[in-house]
Amino acid sequence: MRLVLASANAEKAAEIQELLAAALGDEIELLPRPGWVGEVDETGQDFLTNARLKAEALVVATGMAAVADDSGLEVDALGGEPGVHSARYAGRGASYSDNVVKLLTELSGSERRTARFHTVALVRFPDGREIVAEGRVEGAITDAPRGEGGFGYDPIFVPVGGDGRTFGELSAAEKHAVSARGRAFRALAEALSAR
Repeated sequence: MRLVLASANAEKAAEIQELLAAALGDEIELLPRPGWVGEVDETGQDFLTNARLKAEALVVATGMAAVADDSGLEVDALGGEPGVHSARYAGRGASYSDNVVKLLTELSGSERRTARFHTVALVRFPDGREIVAEGRVEGAITDAPRGEGGFGYDPIFVPVGGDGRTFGELSAAEKHAVSARGRAFRALAEALSAR
């Protein structure tokens, strides 16, 4: 099976490639998003809609089946924010560090630190068929970043059931085993194998 990656985010694309390769091996060939495909405007109010927008854009542009995801951090004390705005929480063009600083500032003084990562993974075929899978991981937000691994909010997110380390302190394999993206893409791979 050949799929084109919809993500323009290099770190996210690498994670998706690792996860699908681990689950499907030679059954899947992932092609990078072509450089000539423009930015997709993520105008959806939920992760499923944004994943679908990205996948549809790549199907239209390339004529090939496309794999996309949308994910974000939902913080309970902030009413589920940043949610679908996770990548742009501190504004368009914000760095990962800018987003983390804004989030920690918003949570300053709050005792309520519970949060979750939520991922929707989707494959869209040229005939309009879709396969959708979701993953979530519960956790808590730290007071300050810890660890050099991962990207985005990983250095401030401690998953429930772990040993107290942030995603930024875990190895890639440890993170993939429990992350929302790992769970979503393993479920997606299972559904792709069954079709």
